[in-house]
Amino acid sequence: MFLTKDNLRLGLVLGLIGPLIGLVLVYLIKFPLLSFKDFLEYFMHDNRVITNVGTFSLLANAVLFAIYVHFDKSQTFKGIFIVTLFYGVGILLLKLFN
Repeated sequence: MFLTKDNLRLGLVLGLIGPLIGLVLVYLIKFPLLSFKDFLEYFMHDNRVITNVGTFSLLANAVLFAIYVHFDKSQTFKGIFIVTLFYGVGILLLKLFN
């Protein structure tokens, strides 16, 4: 269903959701003993964790981007790319001001 649509709004929504799903997956796989609140606090205050978790979270968008490029849905992959850039800049700023 989603692969048949090609619009910027869909790409923006998918781009917002992808890293959140990636973040939850990293939490469930690598940090299952911490509460989610403690995990987020740890993530926000440790530069190594920011880099690692941020990278794996954005990997979800890279997968979405590759899928939509493959199916030639240019508006959707533009939206995913735009949001990925904002997430990336946010992660860099978090690292710099941490």
